[in-house]
Amino acid sequence: MRQIKAALLGATGAVGQRYINMLPKHPYISLDVLMGGESAGKQYGEAVHWLFSDPVPDELAKARVKVARPESAAGCDVVFSALPSEAARDIEEKFAQAGFMVVSEASTHRMDPDVPLMIPEVNAPHLKLLERQGMKRKWEGGIATTPNCTVTGLAMVLKPLVERFGAQKAIVTTMQALSGAGYPGVPSLAITENIIPYIKNEEEKVAKEAKKILGALRDETIRPHDIPMGVSCNRVSVIDGHTETLYAEFDEEIDPRDAAKALADFRGPPQKLKLPTAPEQPIIVRTENDRPQPRLDRLAGTVPGMAVTVGRVRNGIDGKALQLTLLSHNTIRGAAGTAILTAELMEREGYIG
Repeated sequence: MRQIKAALLGATGAVGQRYINMLPKHPYISLDVLMGGESAGKQYGEAVHWLFSDPVPDELAKARVKVARPESAAGCDVVFSALPSEAARDIEEKFAQAGFMVVSEASTHRMDPDVPLMIPEVNAPHLKLLERQGMKRKWEGGIATTPNCTVTGLAMVLKPLVERFGAQKAIVTTMQALSGAGYPGVPSLAITENIIPYIKNEEEKVAKEAKKILGALRDETIRPHDIPMGVSCNRVSVIDGHTETLYAEFDEEIDPRDAAKALADFRGPPQKLKLPTAPEQPIIVRTENDRPQPRLDRLAGTVPGMAVTVGRVRNGIDGKALQLTLLSHNTIRGAAGTAILTAELMEREGYIG
């Protein structure tokens, strides 16, 4: 496999650190350039407030953080962006104009009609939007995005339920981990012994992004899926791992055993291509009454943290409704891991290199 050189925007932030934690173990993507704002000019190990128990890898701890501009990434094949949304628009577009393929975590471009919003197992064909994007914007490079961390596990679970059984409605309640708010995140006196039943703009994002991801690519345009969705988002006192309950309704009766099998059997192009960050089984179904749980299941999968765990699959108020609980690691599957997996798919499809 050809070696891919990567640069990272927003390297000192909470999600940026997850890339630092994951990429040194990658078989062919090397993290060669770290970029930041206030941290520029400093050694990474001195600039970062490190959040993991494992130390910063030696070679990256000594690396000098560069200014976030295209010249800093010269020689790189892909740019990962963990920038805050307010900073992302101008900076990411400059990199795309300069010929770099950018894989972004920011919300800024997610809903742009010519920007793919990627979960590689769910909507791999949406990468073709990059071709329209380049022609329309006259960019040598391009921007692909990953979803809101809450959307990732939900959309993966909805995919087989929509395609196999024709789910007609989805009611979702989320219990979102603290790390989803970044660092320093939610004040301790606000969240300790508490649940906060509001996350600004989150409920709207979840519905809109999920419908785009589940939508069909036709005539170089994504037609969002029309499934009605009701979403309630809550911040809870858990460090990592977003837990969600899903209540789905169908036109026909659905056997929970059939639904559980469809979820467990679900595979996508990353599994067929054996991409290195793809878990062998992207959705793991548990049969215990009290699973999934964040402490026990957030690192599930052959690639730790990249599998979504589902449990409590059962009928709802009648045989045409289904209830379940799902859990995904919000900074791995919901952020850096999906971005890395997207870059692997882009390389395999010829968009990088």
